[in-house]
Amino acid sequence: MNEQRISAIRARLSAALNPVDLEIIDESHLHAGHAGAKDGKGHFRIIITSDRFLGLPRLQRHRLIYEALRDLMDTDIHALGIEAVALGKD
Repeated sequence: MNEQRISAIRARLSAALNPVDLEIIDESHLHAGHAGAKDGKGHFRIIITSDRFLGLPRLQRHRLIYEALRDLMDTDIHALGIEAVALGKD
């Protein structure tokens, strides 16, 4: 199930942000038994590098990511750790 979620996350972030580097790490196993994990959604960490982040503060970078993943946040993602790196000089 989480492989499908990872594929969906990758597809949406790739389409929205055209990253040059994207790593998606499933951390769901670290949250077994956690109250938020009981709904069946996953816990993920992403490390993403994109020129779309150039000149943007961290909050705005995160907003772009959450916008790209909006429907998945409702259905598949319980928690998302983000490292958003700008390509080029920031």
